[in-house]
Amino acid sequence: MIEKENYFEKLSKINVNEYAEKKGRFTYLSWAWAVDVLRKNEPTATWEIVRFNGLPFLQTECGFFVEVAVTVRGVTLSQLHPVIDNYNKPIAKPTSFQINTSIQRALVKAIALHGIGLYIYAGEDLPDDGEDNEQVSNIKKLANAIDGDIDEVRKKKNEDSFEIIKAELLSCDSIESLDLVKSENLKELNALNKYAPELFAELLSIKERQLEKISK
Repeated sequence: MIEKENYFEKLSKINVNEYAEKKGRFTYLSWAWAVDVLRKNEPTATWEIVRFNGLPFLQTECGFFVEVAVTVRGVTLSQLHPVIDNYNKPIAKPTSFQINTSIQRALVKAIALHGIGLYIYAGEDLPDDGEDNEQVSNIKKLANAIDGDIDEVRKKKNEDSFEIIKAELLSCDSIESLDLVKSENLKELNALNKYAPELFAELLSIKERQLEKISK
């Protein structure tokens, strides 16, 4: 059996110290550099600013919050971040600039959930790619735990895709409609073929039965 690549472990070993910035008493990773490294290592990665009733922020009794979701290899992880100043104090009446700054911070931390610069927020030193020290061991344990979560998310997504495509195939009454189902669900079918071949094979079987039924 071929072992799947642990993308989190790869990203977590990248040296980000050179691009870290000091603001007040805290260290931050440059958002522009974080995005640059993410896209160079995972070119299909995407991110989204979560909206709250159409607004890019959430106002509560505890203060203002923003949220950014980053998707890498089909896995979406989000970071809910308070609108705070350089001393990590909540801002009671933030300006648009302060909200935008918090969105950038949330983006960097959401990227960190996938591995890049995560150790900065854990207060750790530069990870050693060559030594099997305690820090690298802890990162590997975290990576393995996240991989388990990734597998569960992917399994649920594949099962949902299977049920949707199955229903569409069973409703087809012509060869053209079968081809349309394939073209409209190509991304999902490729994912099933890669990660759930048994479900993909069952869909092929359903399609063959539908073809026989239509041809009669």
